[in-house]
Formats: sequence, C-alpha cells, structure tokens
Amino acid sequence: MAQTFRGIINLDVRDSVPDWAPYAQPKAPEGSPNVVYIVLDDVGFGAMRCYGGPIETPNIDRLAANGLRYAQWHTTALCSPTRSALLTGRNHTTNGMACISEAAIGFPSGNGHIPSECATLAEILVDKGYSTSLTGKWHLCPEDEMNLAATRPFLTALERCRGAI
Repeated sequence: MAQTFRGIINLDVRDSVPDWAPYAQPKAPEGSPNVVYIVLDDVGFGAMRCYGGPIETPNIDRLAANGLRYAQWHTTALCSPTRSALLTGRNHTTNGMACISEAAIGFPSGNGHIPSECATLAEILVDKGYSTSLTGKWHLCPEDEMNLAATRPFLTALERCRGAI
C-alpha cells in the first residue's frame, strides 16, 4: 500500500523537506521474539530425546525445553516434501513437492517448484521486518534452476529473505 508523501516540495531543494518514510524497510516491533527453525530430517520422528526417543541430544533438548516443539504437522518420508510443508505450512503436493525436488515428475503436484502463492515463513517474516538466514542442506531447488543460466524465480523470491542464500 502506497504511503502519502508528507515532506515539502518547494522550487529549491534547499527549501524542501524529504520524507523517507514511504521507502523505509519494515521493522519488527520492539520485543519481537527470535525465531529459530531447526529441521533434522532422516533421523526419525521419535529418535531424539526431546520427543521421547533414545538418542541423547542435550543441546537440542535445551532448545526444545524453552521453545515450541511441533508434533502435529504434516510430514513425509522424504526431505524435500517435508521441508516444503514445514516452511510454508501447506501440504507438500500443494507446494509441487510430491517427491524430492530432483525427482520431479512434471505434474502440478510434483514439479519441484514451490509456487509463489505458497510463501515460506522466511518470506512472511521479512515482510514483517525480520532478518532471516538459513544454513545447511536446502534441498528445495528445482533441477532446472541448478545451473548458472537458470532464471531462478524461486531463488529470486528467497533473495527477498535477506541473507537466505
């Protein structure tokens, strides 16, 4: 939504007053919480101690004790579909991720491309003034965008998520 210019425009710039507010980047409200998503795939849902499993994960346990642990969300047996569901809050077939991204089958539910209407949490947080980043295995890039000549529409959306690449 465009904001109204509240400066003053005179004949001479020295007598004018700029208004940078319409161009300011959004800022998260004071006191907004930090958001950290940790995705550990290929370990099994109940394997970690914080979920009652046998694997000792003291650092993950400490983080989980002071945060949120998701236990009722859609997961699949594959990393790309599970990641797309977690990061967008939508079913993996809605995200075009019926399988891992490099095994895309060319149909709407399995094309390996997360559509622009399925915004990731990172995109939503950036729109609210948060800074975002990610580290580790991404595994959501469509195969046709894995070259230097690709148009990279999905990566362009991610670039909006400051520091996400």
